[in-house]
Amino acid sequence: MKVLIVEDETVAFENLVQIINEIDDSIEIVGNTESIRQTISWLNKNIHPDLILMDIHLSDGNAFEIFQQITIEVPIIFTTAYDEYAIEAFKVNSVDYLLKPIKVHELEKSLLKFKKWTRTEVVQYLSNMSELHPPQKYIGKMLIPFKDQLIPVSINDISCFYTSDKNTLVLLKNGQQYSYTKTLEQIASTLNPNQFIRANKQYLIARNSVSNITIWFDNRLLLQLDIDTPEKIFVSKNKAAEFKNWMMNE
Repeated sequence: MKVLIVEDETVAFENLVQIINEIDDSIEIVGNTESIRQTISWLNKNIHPDLILMDIHLSDGNAFEIFQQITIEVPIIFTTAYDEYAIEAFKVNSVDYLLKPIKVHELEKSLLKFKKWTRTEVVQYLSNMSELHPPQKYIGKMLIPFKDQLIPVSINDISCFYTSDKNTLVLLKNGQQYSYTKTLEQIASTLNPNQFIRANKQYLIARNSVSNITIWFDNRLLLQLDIDTPEKIFVSKNKAAEFKNWMMNE
C-alpha cells in the first residue's frame, strides 16, 4: 500500500510514520506535503497513492480547498486537532476521521476499514468527492467606514441592510444608520442565511429584528422590524412561503 501524508507539523508527521511502521512496515510512504499548494503540485506530478492521510488545517488554509482545484480519486483518512470539521468530512463518506494525537489502535482500525472496502464502495466514495467543500464561515462583525474612522459593528446589532439608487445603508437596532459601499448581494454572501434573508430587491433583514408580519390583500407579506425603515418592507407572494419557512426554522 502506498500512502501520501499531508501534514504541516513535523512532530505530527514523524508520529504518523512511526505508527504506520508499527502497524505494517510494508506500507510505503511516498511523500509528505505541508500545504494546499504543495499537495496540489505533488498530486499533479506523481502517480496517485492508494490512500491519503490528510490533516485538515494546513499552513496555507483549509485542506478542503484542494478538492475545489483538482480531482482526487484517492480515499482519504482525515486527521485534525479540531473536531469542528467532522460533519463536513463525513459528507463524502471518508474512510475515517481521526483526532490528534493519533493513537496506534485508532489508525490501525482505520487502515483495516480501508482494506475491507470493496471496489463498489471505493467507486461510491470517489463519486461523492465533488460534494466536499470548505465549511462556510460567516462574519460576526463589520468594519463600517464613517468619515475618518472605521466603526466596528456586531452583526447581532444590525436590523437590516437597505439599498436605493445604488446606495446601501446599514440600519442598526439603536436607530443609527451608516452608508456602506457593498451591494446587498455582496453583503448576503458573508452572512449566515439562518440569520439574514433577502426580503426583496431593497432589503436584507435580520430574523431577530422582525417584530410583526401582516398578510397583505394580494397575499404579499408586510414586515415590521424593530426600527423604522425608509420604506415599507413587502415580501412577494411568490417568496412568502419561503420566508415563512425561514422564520420558523432556525
